[in-house]
Amino acid sequence: MARRCELTGKDVMTGNNVSHANNKSRRRFLPNLCNVSLMSDTLGETYKLRISAHALRSVEHRGGLDAFLMKAAEAELSPKARLLRTEIKRRQAAA
Repeated sequence: MARRCELTGKDVMTGNNVSHANNKSRRRFLPNLCNVSLMSDTLGETYKLRISAHALRSVEHRGGLDAFLMKAAEAELSPKARLLRTEIKRRQAAA
């Protein structure tokens, strides 16, 4: 499983550990990923996603999973989130 947020695309970054003596060694900065179940208001179901803590705050701020997915760029969503977004659009158009 990739260490990547399914909603925002936040990924592993690399950098240096720098000691007091200014020695540099490579390190990885891992995203703070959480396994969460989010409720879709339009579809009336819960979906399990692996998202970053920052994305979870953004979902709450925007007013839920449906609102977040409608505003999100298509390129940064995972394939699972893209399918969810198209299903939400389909249901909203039918209603």
